[in-house]
Order: sequence, then structure tokens, then C-alpha cells
Amino acid sequence: MRTRFAPSPTGALHSGVVRTALFSWLLAQQSNGQFILRIEDTDQKREVEGGVGNIKETLRWLGLEWQEGPDVGGPYAPYLQSQRLEKYKQVAEELIAKGLAYADPYTPEELQAFREKAQVEKRPFLYRDHRPESPPKWDGSQALRVKLEPKDWSWDDAIMGKVSMGPEMIDDFIIIKADGFPTYNFAHIVDDHEMKITHILRSQEFLSSIPKFLATHEILNWDSPVNATAPQVMDETGRRKLSKRHGAKPVLEYREMGFLPDAIVNFLALIGWNDGTDQEIYSRQELIEKFSLDRVQKSGGIFDERRLVWFNGHYIRKLSLDELYRLSEKFWPESAKAYDDNYRRAVLELFHERLKFLSELPELTGYFFSDPKIDIEKLTDSQTDETAARKFVEATIAELGESDFSEADLEQRMRGLVDRLATKPGALFKVIRMGVTGSTVAPGLFETLHVIGKERTLDRLKAL
Repeated sequence: MRTRFAPSPTGALHSGVVRTALFSWLLAQQSNGQFILRIEDTDQKREVEGGVGNIKETLRWLGLEWQEGPDVGGPYAPYLQSQRLEKYKQVAEELIAKGLAYADPYTPEELQAFREKAQVEKRPFLYRDHRPESPPKWDGSQALRVKLEPKDWSWDDAIMGKVSMGPEMIDDFIIIKADGFPTYNFAHIVDDHEMKITHILRSQEFLSSIPKFLATHEILNWDSPVNATAPQVMDETGRRKLSKRHGAKPVLEYREMGFLPDAIVNFLALIGWNDGTDQEIYSRQELIEKFSLDRVQKSGGIFDERRLVWFNGHYIRKLSLDELYRLSEKFWPESAKAYDDNYRRAVLELFHERLKFLSELPELTGYFFSDPKIDIEKLTDSQTDETAARKFVEATIAELGESDFSEADLEQRMRGLVDRLATKPGALFKVIRMGVTGSTVAPGLFETLHVIGKERTLDRLKAL
């Protein structure tokens, strides 16, 4: 199989777009085929600076390497449409010579008048109803339209199954704009043919356009690649398509939050696809082996960021401590720079099992590197008044002053203190945890005190 991902550089890639790229990549990998990256940059007005770089960086971070395309080359280079203008012009001129394309003679005002007339008459506007009898010779300064005859279309979609649409879906669309650039609708047909693409995965929003793509292939006497229309990725409400307009994060923003690429890939693969089992965790190799278009659902899949967080936590737990420490380098709080690697590793080990994404580290670990600002009043609650809290703190200072601060010794002494103070573990441990860390949420008390160390623990308790 030869599949392609052909995004426009109009902004940072978000998950809905990348999911289509992932499905295309999986198809190519499982067939020992080629995954091609092509940049569809013919709409120069919408292109954003850095857009091409973001596309390449996103795919590379996720491990979706392309076998042909920018920076890689290939037998059908160039892979930027803006560098292929002569090819589109050549095919357009062939259509003109066959009487299958013509220059658009109308001004924008005239076209608007046609649309308004159709609206008043309560009928759809079709450009083919206004084909000029004697169109001017195309000199490149006017838009060029392809001439398509209406008819019913029916085709087998590799995901949606049998699809049929009526002649109203066919119209004479622009193939070359007045600025000399081709439209997407035309350029991708030319490129897919020349680059020998065998399977095209598209989002569901393009389904209604496929009849005109098929009609264009027909007048060019070209076979159409296999069409596979993937269901849309929906936002968490399930009511609208995931999009930048409605807050979809760029994929690289997840990298900055400390998500792992394997977690993103696993999560995206399961939006709208499963292999018929209850399995949720897939290695890349398992995804390559098990993915198939006939298991892609026809309805939209939900992008549930909470589920992505769960996936990421799972993949973090699979890392060795060495790997996690290496990946965590840029996520530590600023105050951690004053501490050596051994101390930071000991802190990280405490959070390995509970970390969901790496940018949580500053919030979770701050008290290991900076003394919390807290006073005795904050240690009280409905069950422990200030007098009891102070008694707990003073007794703990005296007891831990004799400890070697191993986890075992800390546990033995603190549990013994519970008995001597005739209190409950929860009451004493909560006061001490809060007094030392400033937080009611922390790893196990004994492990935490062991890592913070004897001197700093006692200093914090004495400062209350």
C-alpha cells in the first residue's frame, strides 16, 4: 500500500487531523508499503509561518516517519504542491484541449447574482447551469473550471461501505485559481495519481466531495485509489467535531505538558477503531499487526482527554526510573536545580506510580525543594485542635531526633508514638505530613520523611 498524509500548513496539527495520519501510517507499515508526506500549500493566504515545520515536528515526535516527502525526497519529488505548479498546469491544458475545462468569464458580482437568483427560486446554485457558450481563451489570469456532466455515483468506501449520491453533487468546480495556484480538489487528484497512491484516508467532512473527485478521475481516464472515509473525532461533548476553533490542543502542546508519544499513539488509534476485543494497551507493533479498515466504526469517536491522561499514566509507569528521569529533565521546579541527581531521583521514585504527566512535577514535588510556608493553625481540623497539634509536633520532634531516618525506623517510631499519644494514625500522620510538606496529599509519610531527610524534617517541624 502507498498511503499519504497531505495536510495544509494553516496552523499547528491537532489530534483529529493526526488520527487520520496515524491510520494511514498503520496501513503502510502493515503492508511493508510507503507512507508519504505531502504538503498541500496551494492556499497561500491561509498558510501560517512555521506551519510546515510544525507538521514535520509533530509526526517525528510521534514516530510517524514518512518514507517519501519533505527532507526525505523520493521518486515523485517535490512534495510541496507550491513547487508542482507546472504539473497542474500541464494536466489543466490537456483538459482544455479535450474541451473538458474552460475559463470562468464571470465577475464575483455576476456569480453572486446567480446565487441570489437560485435562492429566490428556492433551488440549489449550480455553476453548470451558467456555463458560458463561448468561454474566453484561458490565459492564466482567470479561474479555470473543469466540465463535469451530472450523473449518479456509487462506490465502495473501505470504511463506510456502499455509498451512493445523486447528480446534484456534481458541478463544474475551479481547478486553477486566478492566482495560478490549483485548488485542493484538483491538485490532490493529480498528485495522488502521479505518486501512485493506493489508499486515501479522509475525514468524514470530505465524503460529499468524493463524487466530483471520482468524476474528475473518470474524465482523465485515471483509476481512483481506494477511498476510506474515517469517522470524525468529536469533542468531549460528542456533539461537535474536534477542531482548533473549539479549543483542540495542538499535539505538540501535549509534549510540552509531558505526555509520551506512545501514549498519544495508543489513545488516538482507539478513537473509532478496535480489534473486537477489550484490549486497551497496544504496542506500536501490535497496532501495526492488528489494525484494519473494516474494524473502523462508521460513527464519530470521542476525544476524552481524561482517558488520554489515564493512558499516559500507564506508559509513565512502564518506564524505568532511568528513562523517566531522563525525560523529566526540563520539568523540575526551578528550586530543584540546587539539588543533586541522587536526591531528585529519590524524589521522582516516590511519584513514579502516581505521575500522570510530567508537567505535574513542580506542583507535586515543590515541597521537597522549598520549605513550605505554614503555621500551627493550619494543622488543625474538626478532630485536632491547636493544643493537640502542638503536642503531636513536639512529641514527633523528640522521637525523630533519635531516629536514623530509615523508612523502617521512621515507621516503627511513628506508630509507637500513636500508641503513646493515645490517638489515631490518621490524626497524627496528617498533622506531621502537613507540617513537613504543607500538603495533605503526598506519597507515604515514612518514604517522604526519609527522602527529605532528618535535618530538614526537624527544622520544618521546629519552625511551626
